Amino acid sequence: MATSQSPLARQPTKLDYASPTQFRFGIQQLPKVEFFTVSANLPGITVGVATFPTGLKDIPIMGDKTEHENLEITFIVDEYLENYKSLHDWITGIGFPSDHEEFRTYRDETSTRPATGGGTPSVDFIENSVSDISMYSDAFLMILSNKNNPILNVDFKNVFPISLSSLDFTQTATDVEYLTATASFEYQIYKFESV
Repeated sequence: MATSQSPLARQPTKLDYASPTQFRFGIQQLPKVEFFTVSANLPGITVGVATFPTGLKDIPIMGDKTEHENLEITFIVDEYLENYKSLHDWITGIGFPSDHEEFRTYRDETSTRPATGGGTPSVDFIENSVSDISMYSDAFLMILSNKNNPILNVDFKNVFPISLSSLDFTQTATDVEYLTATASFEYQIYKFESV
């Protein structure tokens, strides 16, 4: 039996709106990207739907698996392309397009996390552990109040990049518009934490 509440008890206690400019993004593996990040998204989530067939209209039934959209950030590229190159090196380390040594080099020399296993990185979702944690990173999206105080933290676990946009150089620009790049990440899960 549902409990009824008075109309006064159902009124909101916080009346401020969320501002799209009040955030801070950070990722352990990319400290030079963190400072230059100008946009980040809080990925959407969906749950699948199953259908129960009948002689008339099929009846929708709740699914049991969630799917998350990609985490995407946009950052201003620094003059020496250090932040862009750090992401490029991470993707190269995962995909080792030239030789297998690129994976080992990134894991052993560039990664900010120590290696815990060898071989190709894989995630064991049953035990919730990552066999080669050095190829992954954790990230956060901190939501700030209108007074720049942290109010909510979104923690992303086992993040890895899946794409990095190109950089377009041109001599025809009439005004200086600094280069920005967009990166997309996959992750195991994200959770909300109050600050």
